Amino acid sequence: MSTFWSLWIIVLTVISFVGITWILFANRKSTGSGPDKTTGHIYDGIEEYDNPLPAWWFHMFVITIVFSVGYLIFYPGMGNFKGVLNWTQVNQWQAEVDRAETKYGEIFAQYRAMPIEELSKNSKALKMGQRMFSNNCAQCHAGDARGGNGFPDLTDGEWLYGHSPEQIKESIMAGRSGAMPGWLAALKEEGVSEVSQYVKNLSVGGEVNEAAKAKFQMFCSACHGADGTGNIAFGAPDLTNDIWLYGGSLGQISHSIRNGRNGRMPVHKELLSEDKIHLLTAYVYSLSHNP
Repeated sequence: MSTFWSLWIIVLTVISFVGITWILFANRKSTGSGPDKTTGHIYDGIEEYDNPLPAWWFHMFVITIVFSVGYLIFYPGMGNFKGVLNWTQVNQWQAEVDRAETKYGEIFAQYRAMPIEELSKNSKALKMGQRMFSNNCAQCHAGDARGGNGFPDLTDGEWLYGHSPEQIKESIMAGRSGAMPGWLAALKEEGVSEVSQYVKNLSVGGEVNEAAKAKFQMFCSACHGADGTGNIAFGAPDLTNDIWLYGGSLGQISHSIRNGRNGRMPVHKELLSEDKIHLLTAYVYSLSHNP
């Protein structure tokens, strides 16, 4: 935060405290006139009394003001001033994470040396992996891991980047970034329509349009392969089955070819320990390998 805005916040905060304190003490005693100490306001025969705040209520306000001043001395709140305790949300979060790692680290560590294939059949380990999946993966892949539009189904045995334990762990740890360029400028609308139908026919069967096939070979085969079966090195999906990341209707295929697609899975090695990722990998592996 710049010095100007820091000072601006400090000045506004101080003015607010002074104003609130003045209003509180200025209204501590009654200033009403007459024996009944009314304000002089009369409406429809009803007079307004000018009674001060009850003592307990007044003292509660004073305690609140004192507490607020003390809080702003010890904790951040006055512009760039960090407080005498130098407290931050990040430091508190990290301290809580460190305490949890110390407390529960041994529980996860006991599975460290077990192979993924073996862990994928361990019911206790899978329960732990499932809870981590719910906390870290279900937002995109859904609670049942069947994904959605743009998010892969992890239960069908079709993997963009490979399904071995090592490949799954690498996906979780380092994340994945997949991008497909849009081909409208190169193919024009007529070409997009032809290639879309050709790609659709790869999965459902149908007459092969040689002109569309030639365009596919020119613009698509470098990633998806000459036969359309995909390439895990690029995260290019197999186009010959009926599994579609962004939908398999002719309109959805055309949209992918016309405008391209961009998908990104975040990196988790900075969020989860290696032992936790090991268990999470076993759970994800079990989704498509165990009966």
